[in-house]
Amino acid sequence: MMHSFSPRSPAVLAALGAAVLFGLSTPIAKALLHGGSPVLLAGLLYLGSGVGLGLVRLLRDRGWRAPAMPGSEWLWLLLAVGFGGVLGPVALLLGLTRTSASAASLLLNLEAVLTAVLAWVVFRENADRRIVAGMALIVLGAVALALPGVADSASFDAGGALVAAACLCWALDNNFTRKVSATDALFVAGFKGLSAGVVNVGMALWLGAEWPQAPFVGLAMVVGFLGYGVSLVLFVLALRGLGTARTGAYFSTAPFIGAAVAVLGFGEHPSWMFWAAALLMAAGVWLHLTERHEHPHTHESMTHTHRHVHDAHHQHAHDFPWDGREPHTHEHTHAPLTHSHPHYPDIHHRHRHT
Repeated sequence: MMHSFSPRSPAVLAALGAAVLFGLSTPIAKALLHGGSPVLLAGLLYLGSGVGLGLVRLLRDRGWRAPAMPGSEWLWLLLAVGFGGVLGPVALLLGLTRTSASAASLLLNLEAVLTAVLAWVVFRENADRRIVAGMALIVLGAVALALPGVADSASFDAGGALVAAACLCWALDNNFTRKVSATDALFVAGFKGLSAGVVNVGMALWLGAEWPQAPFVGLAMVVGFLGYGVSLVLFVLALRGLGTARTGAYFSTAPFIGAAVAVLGFGEHPSWMFWAAALLMAAGVWLHLTERHEHPHTHESMTHTHRHVHDAHHQHAHDFPWDGREPHTHEHTHAPLTHSHPHYPDIHHRHRHT
């Protein structure tokens, strides 16, 4: 059975959807930041993500249901929460107290690069020249967005080192989250949001932040639910279908989306560099969308749990009554299989290349 390999793949749309939601949330979060505690705002955004996704999961499952996640994956999830939800934001906030916002914006583009490098070098994810070139164009576009009005962005002091450390934390978070991307995305994103939210709100209050008025809290949590929560669910689904580096590349278009919202919604006037960045990012995304990776490959025996249909990778019997509905979720075992078709480094194609 051959697989279609369409640019409209649900995983691609999920990655771009995650970038759109996060990009839309950025200028709104910036507006909320005036006069408030950055640590508290970060905590409320994460808390909105965790609480909102928890409620969605309760409604979907009609009550609390324990996640079907192997014990070995809890370590990866806890590492993702620690690095991405706690250490990363703290490093960024400390860095922002020591360096300019423009310099920090430029340095934040390191996240996509470090995510891809870790995926390719440490976690052995496949990358060909087309994917590398596409990543380079997207990153160049993000760099171009940070250039207008930058006077001393090239300086790299202690503040810059902390911002770079934050990028490394989030790059590790992205790769750790890939390890649990087969698990229920609502649970993964909700757990990360709730854990990071509680820690950051507690830290802000301990540092002396004043609790804001109810409308501010409500708006921040709604923005967090959409821009951090739903966005992260889509990001996890994209990790499941695309792998880390490709998902990171699509998600790195978020700065452009945020800038476009600032232009259209807040009346900012774009410079020629904005349009240059748009062209670079569009070219990079096009290179990724038109990728075709196909070769004979062997699937080793694997047992895991995730939503699936009975495609070429899911030909198995059921040891329980089944009404024939698809997709459905249950633990299943993949028998060894050798075949050839176009594929991404998804949860079923994490094989080495000779």
